[in-house]
Amino acid sequence: MSLALGQRFIADAESDLGLGTVVALDNRTLTVLFPASGETRLYSRVDAPITRVSFREGDKVQSHDGWGLIVEQVEENGGLLTYHGPRQDNGEPASLRETFIDGVINLNKPQDRLFAGQLDRTDWFTLRYQTLEQMHQLSQSPLRGLLGARMDLIPHQLYIANEVGNRQAPRVLLADEVGLGKTVEAGMIVHQQLRAGHAERVLLLLPENLMHQWLVEMRRRFNLNFALFDESRLEEAEHDADNPFDTAQLVMVSLDLIAKRKARFDQLLEADWDMLVVDEAHHLAWEDGKASREYQVVEALAEAIPSVLLLTATPDQLGHQSHFARLRLLDGERFHDYEAFCAEEAQYQPLAALAQKLLDGETLADADLALVAELGDELAALAGGSDSDRRKLVGALIDRHGTSRVLLRNTRAAVQGFPGRQLVSLPLAMPTAYATAVRVGKMMAGRKSEAEKLEELLNPELIYQAFEGDDGNSWCQHDPRVQWLVEHLQGNGGDKVVLIAHKKRQVQAICDHLREKHGIQAAVFHEDLSIIERDRAAAFFADEEGSQILLCSEIGSEGRNFQFAHQLVLFDLPLNPDLLEQRIGRLDRIGQERVVRIYCPHLAGTAQQRLQDWYHQGLNAFEATCPVGAPLFEAQEAELKAALLAEEADAMAGLIDAAKARYTELMAQLEQGRDRLLELASQGNGQGEKLAGQIATLDYDPKLPIFLTQVLDVFGVDQEDLDDYTQLLRPGERMLTALPGLEEDGIQTTFDREYALSRDHVQFLTWDHPLVISAMDAVLTGDMGNASVALLKNKALPAGTTFVELVFVTEHQAPKQLQLDRYLPLTPIRLLLDKTGKDLAPKVAFDNFNRQLTPIKRHTASKLAVASQGLIHGLIQQAQAQVEPQVADLVSEARARIEQELGGELARLKALKAVNPSIRDDELEALEARCQALLKHVGEASLRLDMVRLIVVVNE
Repeated sequence: MSLALGQRFIADAESDLGLGTVVALDNRTLTVLFPASGETRLYSRVDAPITRVSFREGDKVQSHDGWGLIVEQVEENGGLLTYHGPRQDNGEPASLRETFIDGVINLNKPQDRLFAGQLDRTDWFTLRYQTLEQMHQLSQSPLRGLLGARMDLIPHQLYIANEVGNRQAPRVLLADEVGLGKTVEAGMIVHQQLRAGHAERVLLLLPENLMHQWLVEMRRRFNLNFALFDESRLEEAEHDADNPFDTAQLVMVSLDLIAKRKARFDQLLEADWDMLVVDEAHHLAWEDGKASREYQVVEALAEAIPSVLLLTATPDQLGHQSHFARLRLLDGERFHDYEAFCAEEAQYQPLAALAQKLLDGETLADADLALVAELGDELAALAGGSDSDRRKLVGALIDRHGTSRVLLRNTRAAVQGFPGRQLVSLPLAMPTAYATAVRVGKMMAGRKSEAEKLEELLNPELIYQAFEGDDGNSWCQHDPRVQWLVEHLQGNGGDKVVLIAHKKRQVQAICDHLREKHGIQAAVFHEDLSIIERDRAAAFFADEEGSQILLCSEIGSEGRNFQFAHQLVLFDLPLNPDLLEQRIGRLDRIGQERVVRIYCPHLAGTAQQRLQDWYHQGLNAFEATCPVGAPLFEAQEAELKAALLAEEADAMAGLIDAAKARYTELMAQLEQGRDRLLELASQGNGQGEKLAGQIATLDYDPKLPIFLTQVLDVFGVDQEDLDDYTQLLRPGERMLTALPGLEEDGIQTTFDREYALSRDHVQFLTWDHPLVISAMDAVLTGDMGNASVALLKNKALPAGTTFVELVFVTEHQAPKQLQLDRYLPLTPIRLLLDKTGKDLAPKVAFDNFNRQLTPIKRHTASKLAVASQGLIHGLIQQAQAQVEPQVADLVSEARARIEQELGGELARLKALKAVNPSIRDDELEALEARCQALLKHVGEASLRLDMVRLIVVVNE
């Protein structure tokens, strides 16, 4: 190495020191000062671990005075280099000696790092290339945003999530019946909007009692960490920002709080939001000219926020005007007149009947054919065609439905897949201890309110505890429900059992009694447990070797899915049909494979039995969902409470008969009013099944486990197999970079969907998981693996033969929300050049070639790279000319896809608007603007060299 004072070097193993200057030389050593870091290093002149930094024509060089120069000529004098060329700031000719180059150097080009000795391990180079290929595939996948949800692959949910989630600024009412997964659908839509860049700030506006459920669902199912804002959180956040709602991107707040506090409403309205989600939207009361405060709050927010999701399970037939009011929130221009809305709906009823006949394969009557003829010759031709033609006709009818783009509703009758419910009524004798307590309690009940009296009659253990001073679990020894439970568990063969009681202290007492008196371990789930403690309880229950029973307070009926169990014990009954359905719905959900057995132990002849009879005989609420339960309860609430408090044995008879008659009447109205065309539109005509099959195939693809294992190994993450399904991931002692989501104590993970569904504490890893996404981003956003040198041991080739492997990528500057990656994805273009510039890549696959390479010591590799600098620069220039036509082809293909997909959809919607006014003008304008923006940005796409590897042949 010819050395001179003032020459510039970079330390091979300490690139963070910056660009060094030789400040002292003697016969054996040299001293290098690194001005950017203020460090000095003393090296041996023989094999010093440093690399000379020199620039070539076209490179940009920065002086320590702050101005830059574009190199046009390089001059050497006395061992020092001088660069000549125009200044970047004013274009004037200038010269810059290497001694005066800025000490902070950014080697962002792979060839710069290669020549500066900043070389990466061979496995890093491999990992970067594999990551590029994965990103290329994922960016084009129609499943992006759907893969990561911890959920069963249920077709109608996947269809709705995909259909709505891919829209720009969707405004939709999700109205599936109870148990069909509205929350899951909403979560998937939110997740897709965030992944696609359509939304960054999301607001969940919820009833107070559902906030915890949503918090858990969003975190556990979708890895979305919403911030729960109550008044104390808002007050605390005001110390950090003028508007406390600006302190988080994903916000959850109670509708009740916002409706009651105008100042908070004003702050919420002033904040910028991309998406609003409102659950229990049927509680938003509205009449023409009169709206509740809650409705006014949502209306104001819906006008200001581009995307709106409203959720309700209440059928519109039970309040058609309020149903219109909810649609009005989504599109005030489209739904401005209730009478006009009703008249328009009536026009679609014959279409629904026609669609049903087509699906059932029935022969169309003359009236049906006349109706089809009115739709146009093109559709009329399909009516008498093949099954495929008839399905196309059904699709066209769905397209023409008035509300199918803003309202999506699936019913159990249409979806099916539910194995059913069975009530097991267990009348038990009143124990003497309770009878005595109740008798004394009645004598002293004068000062108690009706609500207190009713609570005690429905829960006589409360009276016993009050008179006996029992703060523990001794009441369990007298209660026949607990005695039955013990016998049931002991003789049940190990089947999992979920018990739900109203109060936490009941649950804790039963747990202590089972453990202390009978040696039965139980998992406990109540409101005072932290989320982590609840996770542990749920995991203990889900494990095959864990507890047989899970004891839940009322909160156990919120936010968790225990459908792997099929036995439910209702220790008491809630005085609300919706809450009863919510309890049963923890097990009776789509995906449940066995009949749900609902055990109701109760004290015979008491208020407990009367309430059970009202539910079962009047509402059939145990063995079927009861969509009319809420209005029935509201109508009979006063009479029902009076009958429960009465001492007469037949106090409920007339009430039950009246409930049954009204139930039958309302259910008949629901069936008659079922909108089958809307249900067909919401099911997706087979598209959901196709999505489910594609996701299932990916679930069993070993590519992700193999890839992620390599990535985490390179980053220094400790990986420990816990069993056949789970792995423990922990930060290693030599972690290269922090990975979001990887906690200090580690996380348990699985690639198995079914296993993850029954264990909330285990994270479900997919291509959509934040840990996987952040790991891939960490590989590609830096320079990791983009410059390398390797040896090829091959006796058939002359020693010293060199190859240069180059990987170019397409890139663009389009905004994320345009999703240009779907049409022009990050595409790796690989070339393997010999010294003549011939590309061998088409005949030599990356994986096969990579397996033949061996690593080389870094210092030797650096010398080889510097010696080959001229050859490599020439080959890079040749390669750029070779790949330009490929980029032009990719851009042309992207243009064609944009015009075919978006242009075709735009043409379809414009034609459809003539017969279906639910197509919004702003929706068409947004689609047209997106199409034009995509075409503009795709035309500006460019090419960048991302990776370079020098390969030298040896014969050893």
